[in-house]
Amino acid sequence: MGAKILFNVLAKDLENAKAISRLDTKRILVGVMVKNFKTDDEAIMRVKEYMSHGILTSVGLGAGDPAMWKRVADVSVATLPYHINQVFPAAGYTLGRLQDKASDFIVNSLVEPADEPGKVYISTGEVSQHKKEPISCELAAKLMKDVGLNSVKFFPIEGSKKLDHVRAMAKAAVNEGIQIFEPTGGIDMDNVHEIVKVCVEEGAEIVIPHLYTSLVDKISGETDPVFIEALLKMSW
Repeated sequence: MGAKILFNVLAKDLENAKAISRLDTKRILVGVMVKNFKTDDEAIMRVKEYMSHGILTSVGLGAGDPAMWKRVADVSVATLPYHINQVFPAAGYTLGRLQDKASDFIVNSLVEPADEPGKVYISTGEVSQHKKEPISCELAAKLMKDVGLNSVKFFPIEGSKKLDHVRAMAKAAVNEGIQIFEPTGGIDMDNVHEIVKVCVEEGAEIVIPHLYTSLVDKISGETDPVFIEALLKMSW
């Protein structure tokens, strides 16, 4: 059995979310970025709206903004979405708050590639982001394993520029039994296949590339369903 590939994308509004989600309700994740909402209540309403229409919903920070970590946790606890994006220092906290409320969900942990392949920064939090000290991919994966996290969000990979970094982190994660890998940062229709292929080659069982503005029509502001259809036809 091959790896399962899901795609994390954006939507302009509910109608756009429904249009892209219905193409494959099990493989399309539609993101709700808490940073785009003035209050948690507004974000909660949008998440619940999407979920009420059977849309797999992903609660995100918004451009990886670490200041949004608590809002992501609070909105996620209030809505119990399928997928949650979180910075490394707050991922275990978020997982702990959700474990007694839900069983089928993913909390990822944002890890940043350092200057050389095999090294990463886990200081992706609101305070820790100001102190960058690289550690090995192996140690990062073990720290995730310690608290039961099941997905690595690897950002930013700058499209195809850091495939060696992606490979090293994916390998380390899989070796620790962390089978979900989420590459993000500069992914588009031209490079998504080779990026996902690297993750699959290293043994990831679920790969979730994040494709955001590269799929958005510049005039309408909507994610184009034609792109989603093309993604769903890809094979690895």
